[in-house]
Amino acid sequence: MKQRRKELWFKTAGRMEFVNITPEVQQAVTESGVQEGLVLVNAMHITASVFINDDEPGLHADFKQFLEKWAPYDVKGYQHHRTGEDNGDAHLRRQLFGREVVVAITKGKLDFGPWEQIFYGEFDGRRRKRVLVKVIGE
Repeated sequence: MKQRRKELWFKTAGRMEFVNITPEVQQAVTESGVQEGLVLVNAMHITASVFINDDEPGLHADFKQFLEKWAPYDVKGYQHHRTGEDNGDAHLRRQLFGREVVVAITKGKLDFGPWEQIFYGEFDGRRRKRVLVKVIGE
């Protein structure tokens, strides 16, 4: 069995951003030599996410509007802020969008449905964070 571990690092300019990381994940798969297997991609920080969806700007704007409605940025409204933090919303947003994805690898390529892409979702940006890419297979 072959395997490859790779870290992707991000420091977004904005507090909330979505970054298409599909090319970087495919590169890790290619570097691994795995033709048939799985790739795990997960955010290694509790205020960031990895998810699969369409790379369409209107949809990404809808995501931001949805998240602001259901987990608004409100420095006074979260119990978590009693610790001195101001990112309670970012923790909730991560729970909504998820920690990780697993994608099948077929013939050395990410095996997606139509329009699917992998995204890094940042909810408390402007500092370095990482994503783990773990490829396993034959």
